[in-house]
Amino acid sequence: MRSLLLAAAALTLPATAQAAAFMNGSFESGTITDPFVQLNTGSTAIDGWTVGGDSIDYIGNYWQPAAGSRSLDLSGSNAGSISQTFDTAIGQAYLVSFAFAGNPVAGPMGKDMTVQATGNIKNFYNFQNSEATALDNMRWERQIYSFVAKGTSTTLTFASLTSGGYGPALDDVAVSGVPEPATWAMMIGGMGFVGGALRRRSRTAPAIA
Repeated sequence: MRSLLLAAAALTLPATAQAAAFMNGSFESGTITDPFVQLNTGSTAIDGWTVGGDSIDYIGNYWQPAAGSRSLDLSGSNAGSISQTFDTAIGQAYLVSFAFAGNPVAGPMGKDMTVQATGNIKNFYNFQNSEATALDNMRWERQIYSFVAKGTSTTLTFASLTSGGYGPALDDVAVSGVPEPATWAMMIGGMGFVGGALRRRSRTAPAIA
């Protein structure tokens, strides 16, 4: 029985070498002085990420995070960006999920940013602050972005389109491979095989007096 369960569990995405796996999606690992610190272009103070554009704010206890204790404002003094390069499998589809909000202190009510992976289209995202948005009620929204890897490594970039120092907020980024239809069929078939074996075993099990 254990061998059947292990066989079903093995029907997952093919493994790839991860010399530079995606990391630190919630920005918990890095150098920060609470409540926040401004990081200028070229900074690598957030482990795994590189700052681009003008600058960003690395947020500590300034506002409510979506996960953990840290997050980002993608506009420091002006619109900035953050990028990470990680290993991918050519032709593999990936799904990026992230928490998105906006600095509620000042600036436009609408906060805009883009997300792009190497060789893929750029998606635009807008967050609308309301009177309910506050430092202790950021109203984080879960968003997704999908891409197909064009090479053995991919650079994922989140970039602010909001001028000034009160921009889009980012937290809790996660990247996962999307199984191909054939892989899903194998997984479902494997689970069906295990289920059938369990049912056959239950029918043939001897009664206990």
